[in-house]
Amino acid sequence: MGTHLGMETAEEKAQSASIGELVGDITSGLSTLLHQEVALAKAEARETATRAGRGAGMLSGAAAAGWFTLLFLSLAVWEWLSRAIDDRGWAAVIVMVIWAVVAAVLAMVGRRDIKQIQGMPRTVETAKQVPGALKGHEEQL
Repeated sequence: MGTHLGMETAEEKAQSASIGELVGDITSGLSTLLHQEVALAKAEARETATRAGRGAGMLSGAAAAGWFTLLFLSLAVWEWLSRAIDDRGWAAVIVMVIWAVVAAVLAMVGRRDIKQIQGMPRTVETAKQVPGALKGHEEQL
């Protein structure tokens, strides 16, 4: 036989094993594969979450810096307008109206973009096809 140091080849094992043992080996292998895939997915999710958290922190800092930039720019425009029209009150109202228009435009564009969102990402669709693939059915995407 083709044994070497007491180890069977896969072919010899398949010939001498019962169907139950073969199914058990397949089930064990599939279980190991699924556990490894889940562990890999968890590791990738942790790495993605870490990067997303770091990125969100940087974006928050950028947003705060941007807010201060716009605040001081608005104060500068207010001061400039107050000197140009010689009335601080009306200059403040003009700056406020400019910001109200900007806010209204951003709100309309954001609302339009949100209305255009259609359903879940394609990942959900492909994940639903996994059970069919395990049964041997090939489904179209």
